[in-house]
Amino acid sequence: MTVTCPVQTQVVRFDGIDLDNGARIAPVEAAYESYGTLNAEGSNAILITHAFSGDAHAAGISEETGKPGWWDNSIGPGLAFDTDKYFVFCSNILGGCQGTTGPSSIDPKTGSPWGMSFPAVTVGDMVRLQKMLAEHLGIRQLLAVAGGSMGGMQVLEWAVSYPDSVRAAIVIASTARHSAQQIAFNEVGRQAILADPDWNGGDYYSGNPPARGLAVARMVGHITYMSDGSMREKFGRRRKGKSTTSLDLEPEFEVESYLRYRGHQFVTRFDANSYIYITKAMDTFDLSEGRESLSAAFRDVTTRFLVISFTSDWLYPSYQAQEIVRTLRRRNHDVAYCELPSTYGHDAFLVDIADQTELIRGFLASTAAEIE
Repeated sequence: MTVTCPVQTQVVRFDGIDLDNGARIAPVEAAYESYGTLNAEGSNAILITHAFSGDAHAAGISEETGKPGWWDNSIGPGLAFDTDKYFVFCSNILGGCQGTTGPSSIDPKTGSPWGMSFPAVTVGDMVRLQKMLAEHLGIRQLLAVAGGSMGGMQVLEWAVSYPDSVRAAIVIASTARHSAQQIAFNEVGRQAILADPDWNGGDYYSGNPPARGLAVARMVGHITYMSDGSMREKFGRRRKGKSTTSLDLEPEFEVESYLRYRGHQFVTRFDANSYIYITKAMDTFDLSEGRESLSAAFRDVTTRFLVISFTSDWLYPSYQAQEIVRTLRRRNHDVAYCELPSTYGHDAFLVDIADQTELIRGFLASTAAEIE
């Protein structure tokens, strides 16, 4: 059973936020949704952190769009994040384009969208705004922070930057730092946007957005989210009713049509400048930067961890999750790890959720039992 009642995105405004690079955004807004009820002690709160292209709408049916949340199969009564037990909330990240302040927001100094004059943001900045939101909601310590992909990076940042503010961390299909290959994929996407003649240096809000470049960026990204097996099963080499090969450049194979559709859908809901800012934040994220080692980053951590990876995930392969686990274990931290079998690739944490649900459910129950 999932959350079926309509949910509405809320927006809270803060006076401002200081960024890692010394800049300040003032004021700053954070869009969020919440599910379930916060108990009197404020001890049952779980923050869900979204992946790159996600938003605050994690569960339920949106009053605005009528669509289910991106993790609707995991958040709700009786699900992995049981809203009969926990108060679950999710916010759009800083630099995003779904209600939280980002490049498409209005710069109060100019009265126009920030565009590329928006200051660079980091995963640390994103988490700092989430901390402000949690405090605004009356939450002093989170029962857990959970997220996959870029969401997992935010989870790690929470545990390292605010060790006293989160009891448990659930890191799914993620990494402590991007590899050269992961940076390379993001750079291809950024270059596709910059090569679009409509990009106009990021100042396109009064004209046509760089839809073609953004669509290509999404097509490249979507390929990395799937696996060879899942693409073979879903598409194979099936053609779209054509008996001979043509050179009209129209989609000939089903997989071509699917990628074009995904690219088109993406440009209707996402901002190209946000794509650039967020992928840069992902690429520059490195828990060990400025420290002696990754182990040193976890020196003051008191959080218990559940780390999950998937066998067919070649975008965030299991060796990256295992590096996190080995480092935590060397410091004698409380960490559980599971590599789950799946053919869905990186998308497994969103769609192949049966085993994942059981792991999360048990982990959260044991964490909650420690404070009862």
